[in-house]
Amino acid sequence: MDSVLFEYGWFSIKWYSVLILLGMIMGSLIFYQEAKDKKLSKDDMENIIFYGLLFGILGARLYYVLFNLDYYLQYPLEIIQVWHGGLAIHGGIIGGLITIIVYCKKKKINTVLLLDTIVMGLLLAQAIGRWGNFFNGEAFGRTVSYSFLKSLHLPSFIIKGMYIDGAYREPTFLYESIISLIGFFTLFGISKVKKLRVGQLTGLYLMWYGIERIIIESFRSDSLMLGPLKIAQVISLLFIIFGIYFVIKNIKSNKYYKEEKLLLEK
Repeated sequence: MDSVLFEYGWFSIKWYSVLILLGMIMGSLIFYQEAKDKKLSKDDMENIIFYGLLFGILGARLYYVLFNLDYYLQYPLEIIQVWHGGLAIHGGIIGGLITIIVYCKKKKINTVLLLDTIVMGLLLAQAIGRWGNFFNGEAFGRTVSYSFLKSLHLPSFIIKGMYIDGAYREPTFLYESIISLIGFFTLFGISKVKKLRVGQLTGLYLMWYGIERIIIESFRSDSLMLGPLKIAQVISLLFIIFGIYFVIKNIKSNKYYKEEKLLLEK
């Protein structure tokens, strides 16, 4: 699969960069609408999108580099070449979360409610961004046969793109993209028809993505490792625990997602 979308002389644009950017844009648009409904100012929305994405990307790259440190110590210039791939979603979430906590504390914004406005768009961004991994030959699964891929009724370009390192691979990027997209529509639907308390949407996201990633990682063969453990599964288990906590903790709360405003009383 050709990873380059456009090339002219020394200049090239890669599918990975375009799809990651598209995911960011779509996720930001969802956040913008949700935050607007919660009466967040335009300046705060723009700052949160800018700084959240900036430090989210830095966190995603740092996380990936740390778990591939031997390689990057040999090739340090590769650290800044993010267009080659190597952005870990969990690192991006951690980097973005730290940024949001700091910003909310400074501006007296309800942090948990702000997270509720972000998580739906985040799932959509993740669903789109996984296609960038496809074009970069990343996030693939175990070795499978050509007939197995054909049995999934996949388009020929996906089957062709899953021929990696001399063998056909299971399209785990596609599994995760589809499940994340279903998660987006599920959370969106729940938020519109059910009276959720503040924090419960965030909890549902953490549980959904945590379970999703634990399952997907069991099929992947290019996972980041911490000794014998797949680090993504460890982090995902923590996501599930915190997600259950957020949902249960706020069951009796009288603060509802649709009714609350983001700015705290000063």
